[in-house]
Amino acid sequence: MMATAAPPIASSIGALVDAYLRMLANERGASAHTLRAYDRELHGFAAWLAEHGGAQEVAEIEHTQIRAFLGTLYERGLSKASAARALAAIRSWFKWLAHNKYIEQNAASLVATPRLPKHLPRVPSIEQMNRVVDSVRADAASWPVRDRAILEMLYGCGIRNAELTGLNLDDIHWANEAILVRGKGQKQRYVPLGDAAAAALRKYLSERDAILAAASEDKPVRTPALFVNMQLRGIARGGQARLTTRSVGRIVKRIAILRGLSSDVHPHTLRHAFGTHLLEEGADLRAIQELLGHERLSTTQRYTQLTTAQLTAVYDRTHPRAK
Repeated sequence: MMATAAPPIASSIGALVDAYLRMLANERGASAHTLRAYDRELHGFAAWLAEHGGAQEVAEIEHTQIRAFLGTLYERGLSKASAARALAAIRSWFKWLAHNKYIEQNAASLVATPRLPKHLPRVPSIEQMNRVVDSVRADAASWPVRDRAILEMLYGCGIRNAELTGLNLDDIHWANEAILVRGKGQKQRYVPLGDAAAAALRKYLSERDAILAAASEDKPVRTPALFVNMQLRGIARGGQARLTTRSVGRIVKRIAILRGLSSDVHPHTLRHAFGTHLLEEGADLRAIQELLGHERLSTTQRYTQLTTAQLTAVYDRTHPRAK
């Protein structure tokens, strides 16, 4: 009998990477962005092990090899933040490997996270945000009514870009003045729908319905997607014409720049502004945590900016020994 060829060095490692990615997609409901990032980082690590004659099985991977892999990332010019993201993916994979008994010792737990500089997000002021949201016109937007509603939802509800584009019509609970948001890992939360956002949504939905009606020939055109692209691309083939996160990014950036904001503004900037401005106006940090859908309070703290003057004002107003 002819002997079978030996499998590639990283075959078993690569197979377990693929199994982990399938688990993230099917069981944890990871976002497409997370899946792409983990796929890139983990397959990159597996390829590095194969190229450098490293471990053939996951149980043979040592913490020194993980450190060496991170070192190659630095040599390629990647930042500490990029190396930290790669390590986070490897740690998560190793935790899954240990949980499923593929390994006895978690080598990744012995590798320290690169120390990162702390950068506070640059957040527009309340006055700047009001000016931008209130001035969405045809000179800055291809569909002003829709794009005004997008900005109102991002800033008024503090939701993520992917959460916005994932919204369906049924997620708007008018009677309760709230929206149902599906966050990371398919976790759901209700977020209040403010008066300004509700008014902007109603105007947009009126135009949305008119565009869908005009597109119908023999039978009505319907889509569950709340925010749709202007051309209704793909709907004739059974698609939803759902607006993409990339399109939302372009919409926000164009309006922001034309209204005098920095060119680095993106949809997440409006989420930063939501949390920061709530805190400035006296909202409780844990309430902001719930609204933003953060699992850890420390994450909420990174999304906000507190000046010494703000902290002093809070202390003077609330601490009994300050009065």
